[in-house]
Amino acid sequence: MRKTAFFWSLLLVVLLTVTALVEAQTSVITSVRRNTNLRSGPGTQYRLLVTLPAGTTVALDGRDVSGQWLRGISQAGAVGWMSAPLVNISLDSTFALPQIADDAPLTVGAPSGDASQPPAPAGSAPAVGGSTATGVVTRLMNLRSGAGTSFGIVVKLPRGTTFAADGRDASGQWLHGSANSATGWAFAQYISNLDASGLAVLDTGAPSVAAGGSPLPAPVVSTGSVSGFSYGGHVLGLSDRTVNAMRTARMTWVKMQVRYGQGQDASAVAGMINDAHSKGFRILLSVVGNAGEINNNNYFNDFAGFLGGAAALGADAIEVWNEPNIDREWPGGQIDPGRYTQMLAAAYNAIKGRNPNTLVISAAPAPTGYFGGCGGGGCDDAPFVQGMAANGAANYMDCVGIHYNEGIVPPNQTSGDPRSEHYTRYFGSMVNTYYAAFGGARPLCFTEIGYLTPEGYGPLASNFGWAGNTSITQQAAWLDAAVNMAANSGKVRLLIVWNIDFYNYGDDPMAGYALIRADGSCPACDALGN
Repeated sequence: MRKTAFFWSLLLVVLLTVTALVEAQTSVITSVRRNTNLRSGPGTQYRLLVTLPAGTTVALDGRDVSGQWLRGISQAGAVGWMSAPLVNISLDSTFALPQIADDAPLTVGAPSGDASQPPAPAGSAPAVGGSTATGVVTRLMNLRSGAGTSFGIVVKLPRGTTFAADGRDASGQWLHGSANSATGWAFAQYISNLDASGLAVLDTGAPSVAAGGSPLPAPVVSTGSVSGFSYGGHVLGLSDRTVNAMRTARMTWVKMQVRYGQGQDASAVAGMINDAHSKGFRILLSVVGNAGEINNNNYFNDFAGFLGGAAALGADAIEVWNEPNIDREWPGGQIDPGRYTQMLAAAYNAIKGRNPNTLVISAAPAPTGYFGGCGGGGCDDAPFVQGMAANGAANYMDCVGIHYNEGIVPPNQTSGDPRSEHYTRYFGSMVNTYYAAFGGARPLCFTEIGYLTPEGYGPLASNFGWAGNTSITQQAAWLDAAVNMAANSGKVRLLIVWNIDFYNYGDDPMAGYALIRADGSCPACDALGN
């Protein structure tokens, strides 16, 4: 009996000790670094409850899965979620907190301390102070009242204006600061010589809003980092010859493009998906509709529903539209990265709502430099992807779509193209341009990359004459080098070669890009497979 009593006494002590340790590890009392919005859930799309003044003591009892949002209670008893970078807490302490559901019961009480100062009214401006950085405005730029192009313009800042930043948004695309006695938010791409790495992340105080002031929906799942690297090819169909060529090249992905008509049922793509899977490939569906239907009633929702159906059928990845920066694929005079972001947001939620494992890729713009920016006729790809970033597109994609199909120099070459020194001429500058547009927050997915050669077919059409001197041997070597560079860059998730088996050769010489050549050989397949 004595031994039994001793055992239970010892066990009780151990349990009490463990309980105390767990309590010590799963609650933290700290303070907020600056004015911090307290929200009803872990994200800026949730309702703003109050704004806690800088220095307010808070007791934390949990975090979201990413560790970017913490739940707690203030001195005055306000309960809600706050952005982790605005809280005085280490990364280790953040992840020592338990992961909790949005509406889990609170497990801590209000912290003791001076609670006489009430929370600031909802929507108070972020506190200024702490780390700052200074840069120079590179073009006429709007300083806005919020982090997005839908917010009002405070003042226009001329090129050469000095901008003093005191914070940034979570994506790093927008900087908060002041210039010419005005305070507001500036698009980071238009400010040079500014190191934003030490700036605090500020809650912008509003959910994402796209062009025209239309609120974007909250993402149904949190878009996170997508890792790894894979490659494949764009095909007409999975014939035995095509499959054998892809297997020789050690490809694991196949891409097919689908032209959607409003009202079409997703069952139309079931055969493609099943065929790819049965032959051992993961499948990317690049789905584009008709420009003439975009302005129809409920078009975005109908298109999104089709994509959601494709995801439910097992599509491994979906590219949402194709080249929306040119009037071949989008209504002329209406090309706008903000409106495309609205389409992307609807599509993302529909896809993830049906299959969270389907990779969502934003539409790759056509690589252009002839519009001189963005106008009624179209939009060059660099300002288009920058506009997408400014409108919050990173919240609705796993990967940034990109095309590169005009190379006539090796992918490691960075200058010397005989046509011009435009960034679209070079593989490396295309990667850097797109990756920087989103501040490295999302990896890139090449949904088209190819090198055109006329060898075996005859002269190219005049508008493709720039590739007249490229050989099949160069095509093979350059593709192999591009795959290796992409795999080692840490910036590219997926690379799809354009193309494997197309055979038409005319005004649009698709067969000239094909890996399977006119004589049936595939030198690029051999190069990639070795």
